[in-house]
Amino acid sequence: MDEVNGIISVIKPLQWTSMEVVRRMKRLTGQKKIGHAGTLDPQATGVLPICIGQATRVMEYLVDSPKTYRGLIHFGVSTDSYDAMGQVTETNDPSRVTKEDISAALEKYTGVFNQIPPMYSALKKDGKRLYDLARAGIEVDRPPREVEIYNVEITNWDSPEVRLDIECGRGMYVRSLAYDLGVDLGCGAHLKELIRLHSGPFDISNSVTMEQVEEACQNDNWRSLLYPIDFPLMKFKAAIVQRDKEEAIRRGEGIYLGIPSIDSSPNDMYRLYSVDGAFLALINPSNVKGLWHAQKVFKLRSIS
Repeated sequence: MDEVNGIISVIKPLQWTSMEVVRRMKRLTGQKKIGHAGTLDPQATGVLPICIGQATRVMEYLVDSPKTYRGLIHFGVSTDSYDAMGQVTETNDPSRVTKEDISAALEKYTGVFNQIPPMYSALKKDGKRLYDLARAGIEVDRPPREVEIYNVEITNWDSPEVRLDIECGRGMYVRSLAYDLGVDLGCGAHLKELIRLHSGPFDISNSVTMEQVEEACQNDNWRSLLYPIDFPLMKFKAAIVQRDKEEAIRRGEGIYLGIPSIDSSPNDMYRLYSVDGAFLALINPSNVKGLWHAQKVFKLRSIS
């Protein structure tokens, strides 16, 4: 079977792991090279970009891209996993908590801050997954990590539950945010529901369910669900090169584009295309004025 290249934005079902989605996609499509761009917990649903073929090489840009979540936090009940799937560790009366209290508590979590990740997470400690240690009854120190919330909004307050829309950067755990708010407000809390609404350029409104993927595979038209490999890279500028420079890039050589490269930052990366529209490479500036080198080269006959 020919390799297919592209991205399908899937709505991950409740109770599925992200890797279960990947395994199902492999069986349905017959493609071997498939990965997901950003883990969602089994309890969470929403946007999970599935990268196929050479699109797996752009997963890092999706993982690093901003995400938007809608989370429902329940006050008064704490769990060991910080979500509804965990064992209850403490209960308290949350009736004194007001919307104003929550809004004030959220202020210190807007912007860059340090967050301690939950024990029930896929992070590793000495080569072992934290969730495996947690299931064995072992708790270890987790160093705080710098994370960022760009914007957080209370969209509904119905005591003892608050619904938040959160736009954040990579590595921010909404479960940990729920736990920390519970500690701050003195009553405990856990994350009851979570939906990822956006992941980079992918929105839940332009994503498909696993049932739709299965139907498309049965009808042998699942390729129509694919976004091109360069879709998540549109934040980078683009350049088109003639055949001689295309061949130089494929040989691993630097090329001159007539674009200044000295003192350029990684954000000055360019998408490179052939004259017939094929996506060739991602290129970075070098230390030589005007000379650019490929960071990633793609073997595509046309935009996939």
